[in-house]
Amino acid sequence: MAKWIPLWLHKLSSPPVFYGFAGKLRPWAIALALILGAIGLYGGLVLAPPDYQQGDDYRIIFIHVPCAWMSLFIYAVMGVAAFIALVWRIKLAEIVAMASAPIGAAFTFITLVTGSLWGERMWGTWWTWDARLTSELVLLFLYLGVIGLYHSFEDRRQGARTAAFLALIGIINVPIVHFSVNWWNTLHQGSTIRLLGPSTMASSMIWPLLTMMAATKFYYIASLFGRTRADLLSLESGKDWVREIAEKEVRG
Repeated sequence: MAKWIPLWLHKLSSPPVFYGFAGKLRPWAIALALILGAIGLYGGLVLAPPDYQQGDDYRIIFIHVPCAWMSLFIYAVMGVAAFIALVWRIKLAEIVAMASAPIGAAFTFITLVTGSLWGERMWGTWWTWDARLTSELVLLFLYLGVIGLYHSFEDRRQGARTAAFLALIGIINVPIVHFSVNWWNTLHQGSTIRLLGPSTMASSMIWPLLTMMAATKFYYIASLFGRTRADLLSLESGKDWVREIAEKEVRG
């Protein structure tokens, strides 16, 4: 089945190749995340006008919405990596899947906290068993389940493969979270930005929101690369390429 893997992906899956690749791109990802984050927050918190219904309370969307989007995106990435790990037994895919889980859990937690703060202002309650909120909470439990299952094995590769099964099972929750506002009657508002058709949000609000979405994506890339590089050094500690890196660090 290896013939179905593109040549460039096969080469990139080599631990020393990916370690060097991630090391070169990570500083750029960090810089872009910081720059875009600063621009997006300034645009959303300072430049964007108040909402005609919610006033300034709506500005929490510039944190809440990008984090909510990333909570789903990262789980999808984790699911794809888990599938590759289980089918082709690629070590890097296992590491990417497991390294994504804590980052996705953090974004999901921020989504729930900011959603609770926003809900208290708009709905008068910190929590309600709304379809979107409940499915997002399930998403957090799935992330925590993957993390816990992974760390419950002494053999890290066995733990990664076992946790990958849970990640694949949980992928069904991603479309449930996304389409919950369409499938059920919920308090949560529907999408205001549409790729097809007119958006219901003013352009002065859209561009900071899209900028923050880009910033969170670059943050994920930077964090994922950092975690993956550290895990590769740990798992490959007996290999020559890791010893060469250690010797270079000692020399200088």
